[in-house]
Amino acid sequence: MAHSSPLTLNQATYHRISSDAQGGSHVDTVTVEQSLVRAAPPAAPFYVSPDGLASHYRFYTFEPGWIGDWHPAPTRQFLALMTGAVEMETTDGTVRRFLPGDLVLLEDTSGRGHLTRNVGDGYATYFVVPVPVV
Repeated sequence: MAHSSPLTLNQATYHRISSDAQGGSHVDTVTVEQSLVRAAPPAAPFYVSPDGLASHYRFYTFEPGWIGDWHPAPTRQFLALMTGAVEMETTDGTVRRFLPGDLVLLEDTSGRGHLTRNVGDGYATYFVVPVPVV
């Protein structure tokens, strides 16, 4: 997609769960810079980040009370929580609660991985986009 020159900068953030060389997992927050561009004329300018690679998507839905015991991510993937409330725990003891609108990049494809819990009263649904390792 072609963009005109940037007018101003903005930022978007997401959570990242990754593994270390010892097989442990950790969570941190990543900031992505965006530029205000005329990306879809004649629409008004809006903020756009650099392109990332992706080719397909899927949905994950967890039943109420579902617990995914310690496991590595099946692939590097972005998860955007659409409904429900989910907690993810990493091996360093960090527990993060995610609510609708939260975005997580799972990169802990080796080692012990993470633990996932549906902590809401209903179903939790993620929109999932597998992404290649960069």
